[in-house]
Amino acid sequence: MRTWTSSAGVDFDKGCYVGQEVVSRMEHRGTARRRIVLASGAGLTALSEITAGGKPIGQLTSTASGHGLALVRLDRAKEAMDQGQPILAGLGPVTLALPPWARFTWPRPSADAASV
Repeated sequence: MRTWTSSAGVDFDKGCYVGQEVVSRMEHRGTARRRIVLASGAGLTALSEITAGGKPIGQLTSTASGHGLALVRLDRAKEAMDQGQPILAGLGPVTLALPPWARFTWPRPSADAASV
């Protein structure tokens, strides 16, 4: 008899399934780098690239009345915020924030970065 050991409906002991590597990596290492965050700023346009320090960190996915959702690299966004770099969507400044429903946080500085 087989015992069911699952985490939210996914059985990590059974055979292969589509997306197994990604699901396993997220379950065991928490390595999802891109997440949806809240964006706010004047004149936001959907599908605008979000940059910090001249480098792309994500993209606005949808916008309405100065607010929107953005898919961003959390580590790059946090680094830009910590360094006080302006974050831009197109040519205008944008503020990024975690949504209230998020079960994730901004990345913590690594031990290597803290000692520099």
